[in-house]
Amino acid sequence: MERQFRGVYTALITPFTKKGNIDEEAFEKIIEDQIVSGIDGLVPCGTTGESPTLSHTEHDRVIELTIKFANGRVPVIAGTGSNATSEAIRLSRHAEEAGASGLLLVNPYYNKPTQKGLYLHFKAVAEVVNIPCIVYNIKGRSGVNVETQTMSKLMEASSMIAGVKEASGNLDQMKDVIFERNSKRKDFSVLSGDDNMTLQLIEAGGDGVVSVASNLIPKRMVEFVHAALDGDMEKARNEETALMPFFRAMFLETNPIPVKTAMAIQGWCEEEFRLPMCSLSDDTHRETLKQLLERLEVPRG
Repeated sequence: MERQFRGVYTALITPFTKKGNIDEEAFEKIIEDQIVSGIDGLVPCGTTGESPTLSHTEHDRVIELTIKFANGRVPVIAGTGSNATSEAIRLSRHAEEAGASGLLLVNPYYNKPTQKGLYLHFKAVAEVVNIPCIVYNIKGRSGVNVETQTMSKLMEASSMIAGVKEASGNLDQMKDVIFERNSKRKDFSVLSGDDNMTLQLIEAGGDGVVSVASNLIPKRMVEFVHAALDGDMEKARNEETALMPFFRAMFLETNPIPVKTAMAIQGWCEEEFRLPMCSLSDDTHRETLKQLLERLEVPRG
C-alpha cells in the first residue's frame, strides 16, 4: 500500500499580535504562501507553534483556522498530543471533527511513562479517531524515547497509526524503524523531525520531513526533499550543503525562537512570543539570522 505522508510538512509558527492574541491575518498570509510554494502539508499546534502556551480554546482555533485557510488544498496534520491521554483524546476528536487530515501525537512529556504506558497512550488515541495518527518521538522535549520495539508494536496494533515523526536525533534508531516498517507495515511513513537529518533519513528509506525551515523557505525545501525522494541525490546533496547553515541557525536558541524571529525580520509576523518563550538572548544570533536570510534571498511577507 502507498504511504500517505511523503514530502515536506511545515511545522507552522503561531503568529501573535502585539496584544498577545492569535494574529489571524498574518496566519492566513503565511498559510497561503506555503500552499502557493508547493508544500505537501501543514502541521499546526506543534512545538514550533508554541502549543504548550496556547489555551484549549486557542489550540482548537488554530487548528480550525489552518483547515479553513488550507481549504482542502493540502493535508492538515493537527498537533493534538498531551501528557494526559484524556486530553489528547479530546483534542484529537476536535481536530477530526474540524476536518483535519491527520494527527501528530507527541510523546507524553514530564510524566516519563514506561514503554508500556507509551504504547497504551498512543493506542488509546488511535482507537477513538478515524483519521491517521503520526507519533512524534522527541526525547529531548518529552524525556522519553519511543523504543523501536514499541513502535513496531504500534504498527501492528492499529492501522490508524500511520507514521512517525522521528526527532530522536539517532539515525541508527531511524534505520531500525524503517527496517520494521519494511517488514510489517509498508504503508507506514517515517518522517524526519530535524531538517538537518532529512537527507540521511531519505537515503535510508524515509519519506520526508516535518520542517521548521520551511516556514521561511517552503519552495526550496520542497525542491530539496523531492529531489531526494525522486532519486536525484546530486541535486539533493548540493541543496543540503547550501541550506545546512540555515538549518543550524534555526536552533541557535530554543525552537521556535530563531524561526519566529526570522519570520518577523522578513515581515511575516510580529516578533511576539508567549512566556516562557521570549526574544533572542544573544544579539550575535540576530545578526547571523539576518546574514543568512540575505544570503538565501528569503522572500519577504
